[in-house]
Order: sequence, then structure tokens, then C-alpha cells
Amino acid sequence: MEDSETIREMVAEALTEVGYHTEARADGDGLEELLDGLRPDLVVLDVMLPGRDGFALIDVIREWGDAGIVMITARDALSDRVRGLDSGADDYVVKPFELVELLSRVGAVLRRRGRLPQVVQVGDLILDVEAGVAARDGHRLELTATELRLLAFLVEQRGRIVSASQILRAVWGYDAYDTNLVQVHISGLRRKLEAHGPRIVHTVRGIGYRLQPPRP
Repeated sequence: MEDSETIREMVAEALTEVGYHTEARADGDGLEELLDGLRPDLVVLDVMLPGRDGFALIDVIREWGDAGIVMITARDALSDRVRGLDSGADDYVVKPFELVELLSRVGAVLRRRGRLPQVVQVGDLILDVEAGVAARDGHRLELTATELRLLAFLVEQRGRIVSASQILRAVWGYDAYDTNLVQVHISGLRRKLEAHGPRIVHTVRGIGYRLQPPRP
């Protein structure tokens, strides 16, 4: 739920592109009926909404059930973040934000709540994040723990370009570091993936990387 039409449509489109079924609303009117009808796994919720604000809507969502909640807001004061988390939100993203960050946080909340599919298939690649197993064209890939996290992030962001810095934050938790670390691990992951098929992790020169299976 987001009152800015531009942000609302941008977020809904990004979530849809990576495979989520989405319903975008400008405010919290009719939230109870919406929850009963859609039974969402997660709600992306702006704090500053017309009518009932995001903090009030958290109470409605928590009374309804166990949907994950990711709050987005321009209010970056520590007290606001603490209030949101103490009210029952699972995570908190401050505007302006990058879509890849929001998608990463949505995926992390859904994984923690056991709401993502255990097995994800992209072309001939199969990834079981929970079991820590990946296979391509029927061949199990011997990946390190870091390579599994890297592959899981690329799969989660499939079709989208992600920068080395975004990968560092998502996979290693660094805000800033030598991005050669990403290049080295991308190269190692590619060697293992390409032993059983064509390239699916592509470099977008000067921007970052994208996981995209070949067209049939």
C-alpha cells in the first residue's frame, strides 16, 4: 500500500516481474476485506497513508493473521524505525530505495516465514535453497555456501541487473568492500554452471550482472 502512484506502480511491477502475485492499493480502505479475499503472504506498507497510517494498519494485519510486513517510508529517524519494528513489522526500508533492495528484503522475510517455494526452477536450473542443493540439466552442482547464497540472490532477482555493491550487501552483508570479491565468486559460479549448459549469468558492462536463461 503506497499513496504515491509512481512508487506504487513501480513496486508492483518489480514484484510481478520476479513472479509474485501483487495487488496495489493507494490506502488502507477496505483492508480487512482485502486480507480475507487475497490472504496475502506479505504486505508492503507505506507509513504515510491517507486515513489510517501504516502503524495503525499493522495492528489490522496482525489481528487478521501472520502475513509478513515490510514497511517503506521517507521517515528515517531511528525512533520511527524502532516504532515500526516494535509494532510488528518484519523489516523497514527508507525512501529513496533501490528496487533490488526492496526485493531482497521481501524475499528474506518470506524465506524466514517459510512462505517461498522450497524449490525454484529457472530454465534447466533447479535450486533448493532450504536443502542447499542446486542442479543444472539434471547434474548436481558442487557449490560452496557462498556460491549458494550468490546463486539464490541472482535467482531471486532473475531478469534484473544487480550491481556488485548490491550483491555484496545481499550475500556478504557489506555496505562497501572490494568489488573484486564479487567478480571472483561470479567467475567460480559461472564455471560450475556452464559445465552443464550455456551461460545464464551475464555481465552487463559497467553496471553489474543478470541471471537470464537462454530463450527456448
